[in-house]
Amino acid sequence: MARPILFGITEFLVSLSLLCLTLRPLGLKSQNSSEIFHKLQALPVCGSVLYVAAHPDDENTRLISYLSKALHLRTAYLSLTRGDGGQNLIGDEQGLKLGLIRTHELLKARSIDGAEQYFTRAYDFGYSKNADETLKKWDKEQVLSDMVWVIRYFRPDVIICRFPTTGEGGHGHHTASAILAEEAFKAAADPARFSDQLRFLQVWQAKRLLWNTFSFGEINTTSPEQFQMDVAGFNPLLGKSYGEIAAESRSCHSSQAFGTAPNRSLYKEYFKNIIGEPPVKSLTDGIDISLGRFGNSNLIQSVEAIIRKFDFSQPHLIVPDLVQLYETLENDNSIPPTWKIYKLSQIKWLTQHCAGLHMEANCAKPFVAKGDTLHVIFNITLRAPIQVKLKNFLSNHFNSINDTILQMNKTVYSQALLLINDNYDLSQPHWLVNEPSSNMFSIHESDKRTLAISQPAVSWKCLLEICGKNFEFSLPVQYKRIDPSKGEVFQPLYIVPPVTVNFSKKVYVASQREKQLQIAVRAFADSLNGYLQLEFPDAWKADVSTIPFSLPRNGSRLSFDINLKYKGEIDDSAFTIRAKAVIKGKTYHLGIEEINYPHIPYSILLEDAKASLVTVKLKTAAPKIAYIPGAGDKVAESWEETGAQITIIKDISQYRNLLSTFDAVILGVRAFNTIDNLRNNYSLLFDYVKNGGVLLVQYNTRQNLLMNNLGPYPFQISRNRVTEEDADVKIILPKDRLLLYPNKISEKDFNGWIQERGLYFPELCDARYIKPLSMNDKGEKPLDTAIIHCKYGRGKYVYTSLSFFRQLPAGVPGAYRLFANLISKP
Repeated sequence: MARPILFGITEFLVSLSLLCLTLRPLGLKSQNSSEIFHKLQALPVCGSVLYVAAHPDDENTRLISYLSKALHLRTAYLSLTRGDGGQNLIGDEQGLKLGLIRTHELLKARSIDGAEQYFTRAYDFGYSKNADETLKKWDKEQVLSDMVWVIRYFRPDVIICRFPTTGEGGHGHHTASAILAEEAFKAAADPARFSDQLRFLQVWQAKRLLWNTFSFGEINTTSPEQFQMDVAGFNPLLGKSYGEIAAESRSCHSSQAFGTAPNRSLYKEYFKNIIGEPPVKSLTDGIDISLGRFGNSNLIQSVEAIIRKFDFSQPHLIVPDLVQLYETLENDNSIPPTWKIYKLSQIKWLTQHCAGLHMEANCAKPFVAKGDTLHVIFNITLRAPIQVKLKNFLSNHFNSINDTILQMNKTVYSQALLLINDNYDLSQPHWLVNEPSSNMFSIHESDKRTLAISQPAVSWKCLLEICGKNFEFSLPVQYKRIDPSKGEVFQPLYIVPPVTVNFSKKVYVASQREKQLQIAVRAFADSLNGYLQLEFPDAWKADVSTIPFSLPRNGSRLSFDINLKYKGEIDDSAFTIRAKAVIKGKTYHLGIEEINYPHIPYSILLEDAKASLVTVKLKTAAPKIAYIPGAGDKVAESWEETGAQITIIKDISQYRNLLSTFDAVILGVRAFNTIDNLRNNYSLLFDYVKNGGVLLVQYNTRQNLLMNNLGPYPFQISRNRVTEEDADVKIILPKDRLLLYPNKISEKDFNGWIQERGLYFPELCDARYIKPLSMNDKGEKPLDTAIIHCKYGRGKYVYTSLSFFRQLPAGVPGAYRLFANLISKP
């Protein structure tokens, strides 16, 4: 629901703190006494550490787990980006969708290692070789402003960088994160810097800035004279070592293939002091990290008494003491608002779980349309012999069960019918409400710019009186279902338009004058009657411009085929086509994109119902193709746009006697990193080439290669890339048949490429490979292995590191022509 901005500093901090804590990963699982006692041990600690790097998966989960779980420091990870420009091992999502996946992976990781998560507005535009390029592409002042905001809000005692300013981290984003961290460390304490923030926050000076040095492969930046800290150890309350917790956390980064085995042995972390007084005995040397740092020693004694009193078999016995501590802390004006709200939230959490309180607010459908009603069922169960009264719901919609005294182990239910009116926002990740521009997300609300995730679509608040004290609880309304194989399954509730409109593809490619498009409408409410209104450019003529539809029930779907004719001669051009649904005079122009993986919450994106229609002057000579998917890409789907007949093959051995029927066989990206059966069956593909076939292999990484002999003759995979999408390309073998048939390739065919030229180029190639192209980033040596190919038997083998997996879905004309040549028989 829309939330007003509060302009008093204290009120704003209270609001922001509550929002940040509310948006931490949600879990309905009850906590056992060991977990409760572990949380109780954190109550007297008032120290904080902010870890800073560039991407999801950059963070040191081993250190973060130790800081949070062993030292009980309030710990957070600030990732400058959401990882939108990375690669995806588990699917074909790229860009904004990949950023959403990696955001949820980070939140899952934080729910395991106990830290909080923040971001800046920087968009991950892809691999960058140096910080200068990075800081030119980002709006440096905006990124720095966001970092300062996090520091002033979070008020860390210590800030730790994952990477140095001197470039050993490799990626330009990595180096930029360290450069900006130094600037933000100083700027956060300077009232003249980003002074507009001081309406809401106060300046903050952290004690020290450290670099968490590392040993990655051949690069070792640690040394014996650096400050060291042993982060190993076993926590009997959690039943795990910190290395095991760290491995679980890091393994959440599934899309980046970072599944990790746990380390249960001794392990040291190393630190180089950057700014401030160097640590000698601990990271927090010279900092009072107890509750007494704010001048109230009675709080320390009260907390210590509660810890001594805790009984593992009867945790409810400390509830009255926790309630009294809550009131004392609530009335203590010496504690800064950020710490007060954080400690109050810890006490409330302990109170709830010591009392065995279980609360849910559920609904029976995953979507609710704007203007529709939502049936919400609330239930609460008390499982400890203490006095708890459900005083009321902070709304008039629930059936009245006010002032109900809860009886132990007896669930109380209530329900409400809620109208989802215009006070509720459509469910869209807050950083995607506005389209990104210039490699920055556009987030207007200052208090949302650094948040990890959006507020729940619908929340419900109730007031409980526990041992005479009122506590307000806010519950996210979640979709709950019973899966016969899994039991209870919860997923977020999403607010959507009554109807959505989706083109079947984001980019259509036409190499002929006729093209057929598909448009689907989907109902999220009952009895929807209206029509589709289509908008096409003047260069195209459609057989229809309006299509009536009738969607009788929520969940109904219809699909329509639209035939188009191009009025002119086919050349390289791009057009935008749009669609909207009109119902009772109201127009709806959003489509829905779904992301569904088992390791993260089900998610959606709402995007404008539009698509690109690209005309390409193209000749093809391989009409029948076999595609063997790798890690996930949309190359096959995109190439189908040319009219090719594509067969998806998941097990080559089943096509042993059919390969010869294909004009070309294409391996998807990272096939040799992900397809285990290639090891035993790759010889079938070599035989296919020998007998006259064409085999195209797309890029792989040298890490986790399943086999070394990727081609008929030797070559190796390097880490070399050409990251500038407009990098110079030279044709060094203009008479090479691969560049002449069926399309004559020129340097102009590399215009309009996106994000990069290519990645993980081959090296040490056998002399029998032909290398027709050369390209390089500015100031670097030319690389001539973007495409290597050779004759093998009567056929052709091609290996390419060019990023066709990005270019073809984007509709880049020259990439289509070059790809057609790669898969065509000589």
